[in-house]
Amino acid sequence: MSNKPATIKEIAKILKISVSTVSRALNDHSSIGLVTKQRVKKLAADLNYEPNQRAIQFLHGKSFVIGVILPELSESFFSEAISGIEDIAYKRNYTVLLAQSHDDAEREKLLVEKMKTQRVDGLLVSVSKTTSTYEHFEMFKKVNIPVVFFDRIPPLKDIHYVASNLETGTYEAVNFLLKKGHRTIGMINGPNTLLASHERKEGYIKAMVSNRLKFDPSLVISCDLSEASTITAMDAMLNHKRKPAAIVTFNDYVALFAMRYARSLNLSGIDFVSYANLPIISYMDYSPIASVEQFPYRQGKKAADILIDLINKPKSQSEVEQAYFNIVVESELIVSKLP
Repeated sequence: MSNKPATIKEIAKILKISVSTVSRALNDHSSIGLVTKQRVKKLAADLNYEPNQRAIQFLHGKSFVIGVILPELSESFFSEAISGIEDIAYKRNYTVLLAQSHDDAEREKLLVEKMKTQRVDGLLVSVSKTTSTYEHFEMFKKVNIPVVFFDRIPPLKDIHYVASNLETGTYEAVNFLLKKGHRTIGMINGPNTLLASHERKEGYIKAMVSNRLKFDPSLVISCDLSEASTITAMDAMLNHKRKPAAIVTFNDYVALFAMRYARSLNLSGIDFVSYANLPIISYMDYSPIASVEQFPYRQGKKAADILIDLINKPKSQSEVEQAYFNIVVESELIVSKLP
């Protein structure tokens, strides 16, 4: 017997029944008797029958594939988020098509177009640090393909997103440093194109003002998240007339760049607080004294669940009636247990 997978037509011919009967039997349709179902399924197994995925997709009007575009899979934060996304996709019988923008806006635009060409049913996106315009996502809305943003979300109205509460996380981080006795606190923030950078800054300002301290905008310095840009920001901090004794950084990577630079200058006594709470920092001799946990796995799961719910929502509902999902995951300041 040939090892080549059989077709429904071949099964129907051998059993001398109609193609539609074979199809219904394979799908456990109630109109087909048990004996016929068993005969069809046994022969299908013997002949290595496999469902025609293209036919199934055509029948349901879906590819059962969701696209994911994120900045860097090598970052622990995004690999954890992907784990959450894949767990939900697997549970709900979807496949994940993954792509990395490598924090390049032009690459991100190209990937969005490719995802559309691949006919994904929906798209999950964490925007690149250089993305400043968002027209490339509009094409998905025009063809009724849902898009859900997570973690790095664009500053747009009428979008679905899941994100961490960075403003309250920053407020808690700055208060933590103030309670340690610091009064001059710097911030190495991310690019101004990211909404997350503005949220961090707002939390910083609120914490300072609520503690009756004057906000000094020159102590908040943006960087592009690279090591070179972090060093430039550190030089500005160290040469500031009010050199800070504590610094809040955009994420753990920026904190590690800054701390390594400080050590190369034989500087000590600067306390660093960061974001993301990467697992690796608990094993390092020099690490931030605290980090804001943003729960990437939880964000990924929730974003995937929302996307698949949107995919399965009746298409008759108009845009006017559509409710946008804006889910905020509360952050948590994790204080280092290292001495």
